[in-house]
Amino acid sequence: MTSQFYSDSIFWVEVEKINPNPFQPRKEFDEAKLKDLADSIRQYGVLQPLVVTRKEVQKEDGGIAVEYELISGERRLRASKIAKVSQVPVVIRSSEESDLMKLELAIIENLQREDLNAVDRAKAFQQLADSFGLKHTQIAIKVGKSREYVSNSLRILMLPEHMLLALSEGKIAEGHTRPLLMLTDRKDEQETLFKEIIYKKINVRDAELIARKIAVERARKKEVILDPEIAVFENKFTESLGTRVHIERGQNGGKITIDFFSNDDLRGILELMESQKVKKADEMLNKHISDVGDIMEKAIEDGPIDDRTALEKKADEENEGLYSVKNFSL
Repeated sequence: MTSQFYSDSIFWVEVEKINPNPFQPRKEFDEAKLKDLADSIRQYGVLQPLVVTRKEVQKEDGGIAVEYELISGERRLRASKIAKVSQVPVVIRSSEESDLMKLELAIIENLQREDLNAVDRAKAFQQLADSFGLKHTQIAIKVGKSREYVSNSLRILMLPEHMLLALSEGKIAEGHTRPLLMLTDRKDEQETLFKEIIYKKINVRDAELIARKIAVERARKKEVILDPEIAVFENKFTESLGTRVHIERGQNGGKITIDFFSNDDLRGILELMESQKVKKADEMLNKHISDVGDIMEKAIEDGPIDDRTALEKKADEENEGLYSVKNFSL
């Protein structure tokens, strides 16, 4: 009867007496939006009551203290503290409310407002599965979503931690996780695609096209035994140009495919190739100058080059004898 009375009634409770929900799945709160909500609360008050459980705790002096634990309404509680509101309206649920129910209500509240980011949502579903042994179908029923929605959300957690952080911070979209997950067993390719999404601002559609192309290429390489030297060339081209390069060998020759995502990419690749040509020409010129210098140095060390013929040498020797100082007297 008391439980029913609490559930049907609204009470005003001091803000400092309300403890956060330990099962709150949401970890990130937008400070700007909290400030806007706080401004609204200052003007209009808290329009929707928070949901809490009530607990009596015996104090050291023998007295009884009443504490409340939040079930739902985390944003309103935080904003109320910012607004320096002393009391907030609450609906008190039975203190016997299970931990499962607290987590369910917190998840559902956030999902209804679409306030949970993809990572927090996935971790909340994982907590329902791990802590309470719920199957994907059961979770789907509790949160009012399809089983596929729950399963796809949980798959996100297969991504590396730094990718999950980028997703939480909005640096990549939830749609980007699909092509990244397609490359789970190819970590280098997955990391390359992730960097392209971050730095080249690749949209979801283009990211999926790249992931599918890699998957097709992988299937092709399983069927065709590639020349090991071709694979080395692919890697060297990729490193030099900063983008994916595919070499396809045919019966007579073959073709090289260079991936790009914009005209700027094409200009960058062309400039890089031209700079390499200039660098090569400079190296050749410097080598030529160096070789000429070496030849001149050797010539100086060896003295003048005697390129006279044998007859010329003999004539010069005879002339040298004819005009020798010894043949003249004073």
